[in-house]
Order: sequence, then structure tokens, then C-alpha cells
Amino acid sequence: MPYLYRAPGPQAHPVPKDARITHSSGQSFEQMRQECLQRGTLFEDADFPASNSSLFYSERPQIPFVWKRPGFWQHSEWLDVVIDDRLPTFRDRLVFLHSADHNEFWSALLEKAYAKLNGSYEALKGGSAIEAMEDFTGGVAETFQTREAPENFYEILEKALKRGSLLGCFIDTRSAAESEARTPFGLIKGHAYSVTGIDQVSFRGQRIELIRIRNPWGQVEWNGSWSDSSSEWRSVGPAEQKRLCHTALDDGEFWMAFKDFKAHFDKVEICNLTPDALEEDAIHKWEVTVHQGSWVRGSTAGGCRNFLDTFWTNPQIKLSLTEKDEGQEECSFLVALMQKDRRKLKRFGANVLTIGYAIYECPDKDEHLNKDFFRYHASRARSKTFINLREVSDRFKLPPGEYILIPSTFEPHQEADFCLRIFSEKKAITRDMDGNVDIDLPEPPKPTPPDQETEEEQRFRALFEQVAGEDMEVTAEELEYVLNAVLQKKKDIKFKKLSLISCKNIISLMDTSGNGKLEFDEFKVFWDKLKQWINLFLRFDADKSGTMSTYELRTALKAAGFQLSSHLLQLIVLRYADEELQLDFDDFLNCLVRLENASRVFQALSTKNKEFIHLNINEFIHLTMNI
Repeated sequence: MPYLYRAPGPQAHPVPKDARITHSSGQSFEQMRQECLQRGTLFEDADFPASNSSLFYSERPQIPFVWKRPGFWQHSEWLDVVIDDRLPTFRDRLVFLHSADHNEFWSALLEKAYAKLNGSYEALKGGSAIEAMEDFTGGVAETFQTREAPENFYEILEKALKRGSLLGCFIDTRSAAESEARTPFGLIKGHAYSVTGIDQVSFRGQRIELIRIRNPWGQVEWNGSWSDSSSEWRSVGPAEQKRLCHTALDDGEFWMAFKDFKAHFDKVEICNLTPDALEEDAIHKWEVTVHQGSWVRGSTAGGCRNFLDTFWTNPQIKLSLTEKDEGQEECSFLVALMQKDRRKLKRFGANVLTIGYAIYECPDKDEHLNKDFFRYHASRARSKTFINLREVSDRFKLPPGEYILIPSTFEPHQEADFCLRIFSEKKAITRDMDGNVDIDLPEPPKPTPPDQETEEEQRFRALFEQVAGEDMEVTAEELEYVLNAVLQKKKDIKFKKLSLISCKNIISLMDTSGNGKLEFDEFKVFWDKLKQWINLFLRFDADKSGTMSTYELRTALKAAGFQLSSHLLQLIVLRYADEELQLDFDDFLNCLVRLENASRVFQALSTKNKEFIHLNINEFIHLTMNI
């Protein structure tokens, strides 16, 4: 699956007016609207046509759909989604979302835009109501298990409703057969209800806590205490009933006692339009930073802490908490991790992955933390659980300081794009620890005069003379022969064969005279490099298999003088690793030669041409690795 390259580091929190255009024409809604008005034509959306492909991705329609005309935020960015007004019908009735009034179409049009955003109507099937709440508001979600909710749960819900938060609730199902099953009390299992009100009423000298629920079907209601026609309402006066908007209509909306609500419903989902803490009275202005990233098999898909050998390769984000909350000794922040486009990718077999994150206290290092750090240090905080939801979010309070936040899937090698949002009460500084590129290569040693050579150096000169011949220069063809002959004799490394092109790249790296051949001093410098690279390869061949895992590649390259960004590592893995995420020595050698060539060319160009400086080393190596 493709992963888009994004500039590293935090991004500004987006607002609706900055909505990114998603239509293939490159035009916004207003531009297309004006074009249709000028032409006098009705809009027909070529990106989401009125055909079966927009309805289903895995099956054929079982009924003949007729598309008729009646007469948006995702992944932390606002999107401008343009649709036409043709809707799927059967026998002159809307097939999917519809209003009770058959002349009302706004909900069906909104659903069509959402279906387009996710690839088809079928992609909207199942899942959690909180996804749609977030997508339509840009809010941040929280989930409460009713049986584990805090003591002030009633006050939390009351405050959420007062602040305009969206609330949903549902009853868990234990099997597919229970989905949409009706309980003896008239509630539907696995059904997405909305919470529309919370209040108290005087009943026989006591204050009873009530909660109002709505079934989106517009019918089928709770039939227990405080239901529409229950006897409890006879003890409530007409004025109080009017204040609570109580009616005995089968309209899908009903009151129930809060204690019954906690007993019958399993989860409550709250989408806060601002991430203000619902437990507090004051409304705070929160600072928001956004990080877009990817888990890529072989380089950044390390799995959770259970998988120590690969966990450290996950993306790492540095979080600096510098200011305490007002009147507090700690800093409040909320972390929301969202996996992207899983509904859209359903047609390709993708499922929602199990995700979570961990937060570690940062040592005095400004670099990607290695495996040994996580071997000996425990996390300071983490998501409550790893779970297969689109988004996982939790609130934390930690002392001022620097921390490393690691988002991950539960299992290693699982690929997905993700969006990480960090909300903090005070200004927090975040930085992607995987975007840095630093090249630290030693200067090649000065050649030793022939009359000062050691015995070993004299033997090496004799070997060179045998390889080079009378002209005392090694061509690419001669280098190919000698390298393959030497490396194939080494039993502790796996080696296929170096190609002529690889040897030409080696000569390009070492040739200081520009004649396309290696003289003795150039050949000797390369031979010393080759011995160092072989030792590096053997050092990071942890299981002594003769190959190197791509997850060890970051450390091996750093030991060779290359600190690379995660995106460059992803490119290297795609180019050089096999299906088992292993590199033979010839792949490792080719990679090092190419990297060193790119860094030396960049250094030379940036020294000679000041206009070249605007292109950084990360971008330059990215370009050369793609050639």
C-alpha cells in the first residue's frame, strides 16, 4: 500500500477554511458551482459516479438501484468534498439513510459525501458512531465503560451536553447473531443510540437522575422505568413534564433512570468539540499539535513493547512539557492516536489494526532511542489498552520535563498511516525524532610513501599489481572479478554477486582523479572501507545467519556514519531488502556505496554553489536513492 511522504515535525492545527481540495479536477466546491451555473448544467461527479462501484466494493447489488436527484474533517485536516445530488433509490424510495419526511434529503446527501470520502456506501458499514462524530466536527473523542466510570459520571455527561459535545451509547454484542437483537426492555444490542439530555426530577420526595436517549430509527423504545408510558410519570406535574419535553409518542426518544442506563448500556462515547477536561468547570484554551506518520513493514512497524527487538524502530516523538497547569505541579495533556483510511482500504482486505502508545521519560539525548534504552527503562504513561479502534485517546498529567511518545500497532510488521494529535493546556513543544539526517564520515587517510610502507602494505601492493596489470589501475571489470572472488570465499556472510554497475558505483565513490579507474592509493582506501563494512555487517548479524534484519539497519548505518530519517530508511528497505526483510552483504555494500556517493556529491555541490543550499541533505539523498 502506498504511503505519502510528508514533511517531518508538528503541523499547525487546521481549521475549516483551510480545507484541502479532494476533487480530481483540483477545483473547490465554489469553483465547480460557478462553472455549472455558467454552463446551465447540473453537476455530475465523475469521482464518485452514480454506478454500482460507488455502492459496493465486494458484492453485486441484489436489487436494481436507480439514482435520482431530489427536487467534509478527516485525519486532522478539513476536506472539501463535492458531490452531485443523485441518490440511490429502489421503487422511488431512498435505500440508505433517509428522513421520516420523504421530501427531506439533507441527511442522504450528507451520507453520500461521507460515502465518497470512504470509497463506497459499503465502507460505512459497521464500526463506531464516534468515527462519524469526529469526522463531522473535528472534535476529540473519549470513551467510558459504564461499569468502570468515575463516581461523578453523571456530572461528566451533564457538563458534556452543556458544552455542546456529541454523545453516543450502545450495548455490546457477544456474537454477530446478537447484532440488532432486541432485549426484553426494548433496547437494541449493537445499536448506536445518541444521548440528547440529562436532568433530575422530583419523585416521591427524592431527586431522581434521568437521562434521555434517542434511537435513530425514530421508533422502538425503552419500556422500563421512566419510559414514555410508565407509571412514574403520573407522579410528575404537567409543568415539569413540559420542561422535560416528555411525550408518549413512539418517536425513538425516551427517558430512563440514570441507574438503569448504567446497568443496561455498556459504553458511552463523547466527542468534545474542544478537548477541555469535562471534570473541570473552567473552559481552557488548549494548544494542539499534529503529527502525520506511517508504520512501514521492515523499518517503522515495530509493534508494542512485547516485541523488544523491533519496538524501538517505531516512530518516536519528543514532547517537551515546560509549563505547569495553573495552581498545579503537573502538566495536563491529551494524546489521540488515529489510524487512517481503514474504511477506504476495506476493499483491499485491510482491517482496523490494534493500536496504542507509550510515553517514556527522555534521557539527555537528542536522537532516536535504541533497543537498550527500552530494555532497561519502563514507560511513565501509556494508553489504557491496545485496541482495534480507529482512534485511541487518553488524558495524562506528568511533571514538567521531556518525554518520548511512541505510537505503535500491537503486532510488528503491520502497515498503516496514522495521525497523532497532542492537546496540552500550556504550550508544549513536540519534535519528530525520526526526521533528522546527519552524515559523519571520517576523512580518508593520507597515502603512505612507498619507501615507508609496512610489510603488510607491501604485500597488499603486490596483490594490487596482480589485479591491475601493467597500467597499474583497476577497471570496473577487474574490480568486479576480484571482489566477487574474495567475498564468495567468506563463509560467514551471505553474498549473491556484485554487478558491474555496483563496481562502477564503487569507482565513482573512490576515484579522485576522474579517470574512471582506481589507482593504488584509491584501491587501498576502498579495501580498508570494505573490511570495516564487513565487520559492521557481522556485528549486526544477530543470529549469525549471514544476513542482516532491516530493523537492525538503522543502527548499522549509524555506526557507519549515517543517521537517516525514517523515510529514507523506508526507501532503502524497499530497494534492498528481500520479502523476509533481510539484506545480504552485497545489498548492504550497495546501500553504503550509494549513500556515501550521495553525501559526498551533496557536500561538493553545497560548497561550490550557494544556491544549492536550499535543498537539504535529507531531500538530496531522497532524490538520489530514487534514481
